[in-house]
Amino acid sequence: MDAAQYSATETRRDGASIEIRALKPADRDELLAAVRRMSDQSVYRRFFSPKQTFTDQEVAYYVNVDFVNHVALVAVLEEDGRSAIVGGTRYIVSEPGRAEVAFAVDDAHQGQGIGALLMKHLAVIARRAGLKELFAEVLPTNIAMLKVFEKSRLSATTKRERGVVHVTIRIS
Repeated sequence: MDAAQYSATETRRDGASIEIRALKPADRDELLAAVRRMSDQSVYRRFFSPKQTFTDQEVAYYVNVDFVNHVALVAVLEEDGRSAIVGGTRYIVSEPGRAEVAFAVDDAHQGQGIGALLMKHLAVIARRAGLKELFAEVLPTNIAMLKVFEKSRLSATTKRERGVVHVTIRIS
């Protein structure tokens, strides 16, 4: 399956269905709404700085991905009769066989296994693309994200250095 058409349905810990699918340019407003639902602390953990707004250029970068060197998935729930993006992940290829990965889940949906589901599906796409390693820089206080990597059942190594944890995940 082409990464740009990727879609899978999973079951969350609470038994509810969730769709993990490729981000589409039409998701722009819903993606921004998901970020607005995140606390300042969650935004800081994702972007390593306080961030109130995004420039049009930043939004375009996050939404318009090529699904080759920049792959993005979203987690979509049905809530109150409509679809809502509650989380997302992406990888950006930094060199052949290696890509940086990042995740975010809105505060109301953290702790429900959504990050782990996003990791699982992103790893599937990364393997199919021939990547061997994913890496991330995580704030040491972002225990939830570190647990996602730890529980992924993938071979992960961590290295702590000056206020950041470098995580390397072997996916081959």
